[in-house]
Order: sequence, then C-alpha cells, then structure tokens
Amino acid sequence: MKEGPDIARIGTLIGDPARANMLTALMGGQALTATELAQAAGVTLQTASSHLSKLEDGGLVHQRKQGRHRYFALADAATGALLEAIMGFAASRGHLRHRPGPKDPALRKARVCYDHLAGDYGVRMLDSLIRSGAIADTGGELIVTETGREGLHGIGVDLDALTASRRPLCKSCLDWSERRSHLAGTLGKALLSRFLSEGWARRSDNSRAIHFTQTGERQFLALFPLE
Repeated sequence: MKEGPDIARIGTLIGDPARANMLTALMGGQALTATELAQAAGVTLQTASSHLSKLEDGGLVHQRKQGRHRYFALADAATGALLEAIMGFAASRGHLRHRPGPKDPALRKARVCYDHLAGDYGVRMLDSLIRSGAIADTGGELIVTETGREGLHGIGVDLDALTASRRPLCKSCLDWSERRSHLAGTLGKALLSRFLSEGWARRSDNSRAIHFTQTGERQFLALFPLE
C-alpha cells in the first residue's frame, strides 16, 4: 500500500447511500438524534447506529450526550465544505437525484450549508461583496478590506470577535447548485445569523431551505446589489 492520505476510506464512508443521506441531513448544521438520522437514511435504528459509529471513527461526525439522548453533528466546517464540493462535482457530472416538489427551487435559491448561506443568494452575496470592494479575492484567498470592515461594522458584524476564532474569517465554498463559490468561514456564519436574528429570513422546519420574508428579501437585495 502506498503512503499518503487514505482517500479510499473517506470515499467508502461517504459512498454508502445510507451514510450519504445521513451526512446530507446534517448539512443543515443542526445536531440530530440517531432516530432522526435513521429516518433520513431509510434504515432501522440499529443499522443507523452502526453507520454512525463508522462515521464517527472516520472523523466525519461527532456526538454529544444531553440527558438520555445522543445527538450527532458534522465534525467541523471542513467536513461541510467537503460534502458541498462533492455535491457540486456530482451535479456537474449529471449525477442527480430528482425529487420533484417545491423544496427543489427553494433549496437552490437559499439554503444552509453547515452554518452559512448557500444557493443563489449565497453566491450573490459573495459576488456583491467582491464587486463592491468589501472583500478582495487574491488568487483564491478572500480578505476583508478596510472598506469592507467599515461596511460590515455598520450592519452590526463584530469583525474583531470573528478574527479571534481559530476558523478562517473568509473562505470560499463551492456551491453545488450554482457551481460557483459562496462565502463560508466565521463571516459567512455571522451574516447568516444576522439575517435570521433580524427576522429577514427563517429556516425551514424540514429541509435546509432558508425562506426570506418580503421585507427581508428587499433588505438583502439592497445590501448586496449586482449590476
């Protein structure tokens, strides 16, 4: 066996249909019970527990106990970015699962990607920030400019607190539906949290979709304009 990272193990863990469904369910950034993940995967609770044990051993999920319940979540933001990138790659090669219904356009418009905004609105937000000069794209690395710091401070984003985190402030994440980048990192998380706390948008109860109110949509489009 050749030396180096064992991508075969990661591929095997993600490649199982039941485990792939569980990981997709966790892309919303919320912690779920084994029972909820069993329902998402369409397997028994015993089978789900076996899959979750393998995912935990592989470093893709982690669990925490609260009372008598165990909750599972993606291990970290890097795991979410990996899954989103694989989704984008699969979509670009025509490997799609078609589930007709109103959720599809809603997910493509705006959705949660682990802890930040994705979909058409997520891509629009990053494009607008770059075009306005708030964020500079220096060959793949995203940097908040002085203009950006002033503008973000004006809408209540505390950049000093965000930069204290060990996570990157700005990071591009390949969007599976748009096949372009949206904004991740602590700034992406803070902006989505801001939209939700201001009442501009709300999370769907049964999917990753983010639904903007009429007022919230007007505010969002005004804040992140595109020519």
